[in-house]
Amino acid sequence: MTNLVAILTTSSLSPFPLLTTLPSSSSYKFTPGAGLRMIRRCVKNDKEEEVLLPGMPKEYYDDEWQARQREMTKELHKLRREEEEEEERKIQEYREVGMRLKGYPQEDVRNARKLVSSFIRAEEEVEEKIEEAAEKGELTELVLMVIWNRLDLARRDDEKDAVRSLDLLYRRVETEILKREATPAMRLLNDLLIMYDGFDFNEWLKKCKKRMIDTFPREDPYSILVPPGFESFDIDKHQGPLRPQLEVDETLLRVDFVREVDELLQQVRYEQSEVENEEGFDPESVANRFKQQEKQQTIRQVEALLDLAIGLKW
Repeated sequence: MTNLVAILTTSSLSPFPLLTTLPSSSSYKFTPGAGLRMIRRCVKNDKEEEVLLPGMPKEYYDDEWQARQREMTKELHKLRREEEEEEERKIQEYREVGMRLKGYPQEDVRNARKLVSSFIRAEEEVEEKIEEAAEKGELTELVLMVIWNRLDLARRDDEKDAVRSLDLLYRRVETEILKREATPAMRLLNDLLIMYDGFDFNEWLKKCKKRMIDTFPREDPYSILVPPGFESFDIDKHQGPLRPQLEVDETLLRVDFVREVDELLQQVRYEQSEVENEEGFDPESVANRFKQQEKQQTIRQVEALLDLAIGLKW
């Protein structure tokens, strides 16, 4: 070993030029570390001294620094792996969102997307656009699905402004569709609820009572015996013109209104009983509590309308 070191120290081809200046009695010690780590130690006068290789920082030979660097490298690899997994999860979610519309005809999907885009661009005129589309029969379940997909993507990307706008658009289109497909009783209920200004509850009930009296046919013996169109007929003399209505309109009876509203209330109460009150002060929990309070207020209004219809007198 001594001969080999001597050869290396005297050779002009030595890869370590500094070694040529050391005495032959020097010893060399190579210590493995993180990556390429090399420490040359010189023993002289019974003392061991560290000699750093040229160009290498001093911290490179510090064991604690090396340990910290290894930990940082592990953390970086972990973060990169988590980011890749998160990116893959988002791609999978976006793929699932896109697959929701796969079962619909492509032409219908394109038309629905164009319609939704026109709603978004309409801004202040969106109400007119929605009503116009409803009259043309363009508001369908597919249109709701397209809005829901955009809303879902906005939520995943945490675009709060877009989430609020799309949520309002979804509710408005859904309300218009339900209004067109609803029974006369549910349309009347919706109109009565819209009449409430949020301030004077008793005044609102008075307006609702007048609307009910104008809507429901009179329920007295005469009105039952003499249907609409036969008012000029003299029931005592059995004479007079008979003018039956040629077209049957959607006459709403009070009993039908009471029955449908009561069924709706029972269904809503059952759903409310299954919903647990959320606790916490994070934005989502607070928003859910506000929604529950809004539902409770609407339920109380519907209950008041049901009592008003049951006790209605002409």
